Amino acid sequence: MRNNQFAIKPTNYETQLVELHDVRFLNDTNDNLDDPLSLWISFLKLSFLSAKSDSVFSQKLQSIMATSEQDLQTYVKNQKVVSVTAFYNVALQLLGFQPELDFQLNDPLNAMNKIQLKIADHSTDSFNLDELKSAWYWLLATHNKEGQTFIDQLAANGYFVSFYDDETVKKPLLFNGKTLPVFDPHKLIREVVYVESPQDTDNDGKLDLLKAEILRPAETESGLKVPILYTASPYNQGTNDETGEKLMHNVNVPLKVKVADDNEYKDIEYHAEPKSLPSARKISGETDQADETFSREQSYTLNDYFLARGFAVVYAAGIGTKDSDGVRTTGDPEETTSTISIIEWLAGNRVAFTNKINNIQIKAWWSNKSVAMTGRSYLGTLATAAATTGVTGLKTVISEAAISSWYDYYRDGGLVIDPGGFPGEDADVLAEETFSRRLQAGDFNRIKDTWEQKLTDITKGQNRDTGDYNTFWDARNYRKNIKNIKADLLLVHGLNDWNVKPRNVEKLWQGVQNLNVSKKIILHQGQHIYINAFRSIDYTDIVNLWLTHELLGVDNDAENILPNVIVQDNVKTESWHSYSNWSSTKNPTTNYYLSKNTLSSEKTPAIEKVSFSDKLPNSSFNNYCQNIDKWQNDLLSDQKSPIQNNRVIFKTEKLNNEALLDGVAKLNLRVSSSTNFGLLSFQLVDYGTSKRFNISPSILKAKGLAETYDWREDDLREFELNTKSTDSKMITKGHINLQNRENNFHAESLSPNEFYDISVELQPTFYKLQAGHQLGLVVYATDFGMTVRGNQDINYTIDMNYSSLIVPIHK
Repeated sequence: MRNNQFAIKPTNYETQLVELHDVRFLNDTNDNLDDPLSLWISFLKLSFLSAKSDSVFSQKLQSIMATSEQDLQTYVKNQKVVSVTAFYNVALQLLGFQPELDFQLNDPLNAMNKIQLKIADHSTDSFNLDELKSAWYWLLATHNKEGQTFIDQLAANGYFVSFYDDETVKKPLLFNGKTLPVFDPHKLIREVVYVESPQDTDNDGKLDLLKAEILRPAETESGLKVPILYTASPYNQGTNDETGEKLMHNVNVPLKVKVADDNEYKDIEYHAEPKSLPSARKISGETDQADETFSREQSYTLNDYFLARGFAVVYAAGIGTKDSDGVRTTGDPEETTSTISIIEWLAGNRVAFTNKINNIQIKAWWSNKSVAMTGRSYLGTLATAAATTGVTGLKTVISEAAISSWYDYYRDGGLVIDPGGFPGEDADVLAEETFSRRLQAGDFNRIKDTWEQKLTDITKGQNRDTGDYNTFWDARNYRKNIKNIKADLLLVHGLNDWNVKPRNVEKLWQGVQNLNVSKKIILHQGQHIYINAFRSIDYTDIVNLWLTHELLGVDNDAENILPNVIVQDNVKTESWHSYSNWSSTKNPTTNYYLSKNTLSSEKTPAIEKVSFSDKLPNSSFNNYCQNIDKWQNDLLSDQKSPIQNNRVIFKTEKLNNEALLDGVAKLNLRVSSSTNFGLLSFQLVDYGTSKRFNISPSILKAKGLAETYDWREDDLREFELNTKSTDSKMITKGHINLQNRENNFHAESLSPNEFYDISVELQPTFYKLQAGHQLGLVVYATDFGMTVRGNQDINYTIDMNYSSLIVPIHK
């Protein structure tokens, strides 16, 4: 394995001593010891938490090798020094590494370097007293074989249990710039409040009340003010999978010709309409005790981790969900208002009640008024939406796989485009799936007619007939309000995420470059996944360092320690690299010209044109509709593919040197369609036989990561190479409706067999193309995984003499 720790905080020796005292590895018993060996033994004794007697401690020492000849028990009896070799042999075993398998006992430092573990400074072959203290400090901050710091490993074994009720312990307690689990998660206070939002989305004449579930440390009852992790999850109160499935749209329909228009952006721009809102509820009284509790939330393991570290966690599903008022709207400004209403209450700027009947106010009196939003997909999307309002109290957003414009989720280039894996889903389907007020019959009976009308409005507004960017989608484009962002940003996205496609995060990243906020981005090789339980990157530590700075105001230099950009390597497993930027406009580009079957950096006359058909035999078409993976394989294959007449492939020569593709590839084509409408799809492809990452990460150890002692767990995961080689891999893709040549909101006419110049931006990427491989471009029409599938008899022709591919290369 390779350890990638980006969140280790450089710490001077004086601070190390203070923190070792804080975590009680230095104490009244060992602080005055004057020889390193005795001090080392005391550290080890504190680490073997299960050893309740000297005999068991000796037994534990005998199970560890200190040198190639001596176990640790023998070593400490016969030696007077702590050799660097012995220390790191023991350290590696404490971290879970096995001699002879992971390292050699005669040279542990070689393994430390290869695994990328920190080695403490030392002046000789043996540690002096100060060096040993420092070495132990860095060992506590170092990741073990399962991707967890040694101090978190000790916490999972119960090291901090005695700290829970000890009034002399600093709370929160910090080590190496990060919080420690000194709060008893079994004593969490669970309560429900109902926040009054400034909206009436169900038109019942009352402001919508929004249910919020709160988990906070017991110490807040004694006056401790704590920061909050807030996850806005429309799925939190349940989903309507069956009714949502019934609404799924048929994608086996023909592409339609659009009526040409003269639309300008001002014609479709969204403007909020002024509304007359009901008066706020009259407050009948005030209390600091909630009326309602709950047993178990739909938790996020990253939030679970911080519950033991002195953070409160709040979950809210928003308008139109069970126990809340309102209706679902799928990402519009009303949902954003719903989302930030919770933050406003946490910051002391909005009213909440103990229930929906008595109007008894309850304040977030335990809040330090500093909020971070967390979550993936829809959850991260609402975090992004909230950030673009500049709401007071929101200090940072940790958004993973988040939508920044809903058009880029359900549409692309004037086409209806499915989110990967969900053909036929659209904004109305998602609204129905998350409308959990349906789950309570009495409540649904009161709202049924209102909901049916709202759902009809969403279906009409999304306009699947054209796929154009319109007022409906403009209202759901958070990037319009990037200038309002005041919260610092930690963005996480998968470079192979074809659900929430990478354009969503790249456009947001580019949009905030000139804002005066701290911003970081992590790009991984996964699809639509969380990465907090990966072994090879210290993601949880990164978030801990970040939140300790953002929400607790600790000057731990997080904004400088963490790289601006962290990218997971797509060739070497367990390798992550840091960069100053992603998709920089300053990156150089390589221009490849299209000629017969080739991409060439030299332009040569290409008199000939190349054509392909979108029509398939019905049997093949039906087969591909049911087996999209087979279609994808056949699409990329250049070995007598069944659809070789339904696409064209262009390839470079084999690369002499490795190339790092960084940003947005752009395709300029001169094309024609045999009819008065048409679509084109494109894939940039890595051609070359190689073992590549599995599509999904492997579970290395089920429930292998404990959040702390006797507290929730997560599966330890990692990407591994497939045991079989493949000949190609899609790097990125893009689509365009040929009637949307100028932009997504303006349709132009298309004359059959007439050539038009189009320019298409593919989804952004960060991809290492190995030497000996070829960069390929595949041009086709129907994308069986994303576009409508009409199997129409349309022929497309490319004039290669006026066509090129522009690829950004990392500088």
